[in-house]
Amino acid sequence: MSLSLQSSPSSFLSSTLPKLRLGFANGCPSSSLLFKFNASFPAIRASSGFSSSLDTGLRTELDAVSTFSEIVPDTVIFDDFEKFPPTAATVSSSLLLGILSLPDTIFRNAVDMALADSTCSRLDNPELRLACFFNKALVNVGGDLAKLVPGRVSTEVDARLAYDTHGIIRRVHDLLKLYNEIDVPPERLLFKIPSTWQGIEASRLLESEGIQTHLTFVYSFAQAAAAAQAGASVIQIFVGRVRDWARNHSGDPEIEAAIQRGEDPGLGLVTKAYNYIHKYGHKSKLMAAAVRNKQDLFSLLGVDYIIAPLKILQSLKESITAPDEKYSYIRRLSPQSAANHDFTAEELTKWDQLSLASAMGPASMQLLAAGLEGYVNQANRVEELLDKIWPPPNV
Repeated sequence: MSLSLQSSPSSFLSSTLPKLRLGFANGCPSSSLLFKFNASFPAIRASSGFSSSLDTGLRTELDAVSTFSEIVPDTVIFDDFEKFPPTAATVSSSLLLGILSLPDTIFRNAVDMALADSTCSRLDNPELRLACFFNKALVNVGGDLAKLVPGRVSTEVDARLAYDTHGIIRRVHDLLKLYNEIDVPPERLLFKIPSTWQGIEASRLLESEGIQTHLTFVYSFAQAAAAAQAGASVIQIFVGRVRDWARNHSGDPEIEAAIQRGEDPGLGLVTKAYNYIHKYGHKSKLMAAAVRNKQDLFSLLGVDYIIAPLKILQSLKESITAPDEKYSYIRRLSPQSAANHDFTAEELTKWDQLSLASAMGPASMQLLAAGLEGYVNQANRVEELLDKIWPPPNV
């Protein structure tokens, strides 16, 4: 992993936040920038920098598309807060890795205080002690983020628990207890869980307790439908990753069927999942991630959230449209269109572990495994770094 750093005050948050620009290389699953606020839910609008255009009846493409979906910045550096202010945040092993690599970040004290926690320090078992430090660091950073943004903070649940329903639930309860100790209420929190069957079942049980969950690594309709049946608060589908798999592989029945219908398999999966959620009254919100270009975004208008890279947001923001311009800002996904979608009897099944395993093709299996491997590697690396610097100096 290579990092580059520039440091100076940030005008948006006065002197509170330094200017940080961090780049991750070598195929890191959470590539691009450290302070990323994906899986967060701001409604993006054009800044006052375009007031003259707005005053004359013109608006930006960003304004136009934001009337259909909430547009979420994929990654945000502090310099971009003025243009794309995030209202929510994600805390993850990727974020902790960046903090541990840069001792001068505003979040480093949160990690140092985690390493000074007496409850964790008293644990004799090294593995339990590191896990305790890890959880405490996630929550301390999450607590700091909750002070900076008005919306929800999504906290990554350890991917090493991805196939352990009760382990996931215990971990979420542990994290909730730690958040309660620093006065962050449950309604400000989401818990990001991989969409294995065990993760989906954990989501169902946690949602029944009123705990909000965010299911990620969804690459098939079966996963999306099972997640909706579980009542997950947010379901995240990776459009570009599905498309990339289809371009380089074959043999997945769901993807091949989409291609035969003339559909992009990633966009088609989001559309089908949206239609299912809305036609059958599920409460889940759908998030489209790994959006690669403006055409992807236009094709998804109407979905609850679209995660867009900064280069797309900037392009949308710089494009001005007149009120009478015949541009095709059309809502592609809507409850009305969802009501007209026909599903097969197999798609309307009550999903369980066996039916989910049978329905997931090679694309979703391989992409899920790759995502989990990346998250596990990051978590292991965080614990290695925590072990090296414990106990921290000057605490």
